[in-house]
Amino acid sequence: MGNKKKRIWRWVALAVVVLFIVLQFFKIDTSVPKFDADKDFIAMTAPSDAVVTLLKNACYDCHSYATEYPWYAEVTPISWWLQHHVEEGREHLNFSLWGTYSIEKSMHKLEECTEEVEGGEMPLKSYTFAHGDAKLSAKEKATLVAFFDRLRKE
Repeated sequence: MGNKKKRIWRWVALAVVVLFIVLQFFKIDTSVPKFDADKDFIAMTAPSDAVVTLLKNACYDCHSYATEYPWYAEVTPISWWLQHHVEEGREHLNFSLWGTYSIEKSMHKLEECTEEVEGGEMPLKSYTFAHGDAKLSAKEKATLVAFFDRLRKE
């Protein structure tokens, strides 16, 4: 009976390995749709270099078309999980399409940005775990929040 269980586990392990290999042929779509770069948030709002760095490090990977996929984005099924986060992030806020938003929508998005950064909800902890430079200090959070608030008042 012990040998039979070992054989079953070997077949299960082999099946898992084969499945993992087969899954590597199903890659995510990392192409970028055409968009007007002049309508990008950074292009339209002209933030300081410090704010640009914070936005690019902490926000743009998931909330723009400037996503820089890490090496592990080539590994399925991790790539599926990453792509889901990117798609969801862009659905909620896409800085690359900022200029296409109505005034009301952009003001609401700025308010949400303030709330998410102040509340520590953004960037996601799962993102900062792999991207240490995206983890915002209290001072960096305050810098971003002040920038978002200034834009709302203009």
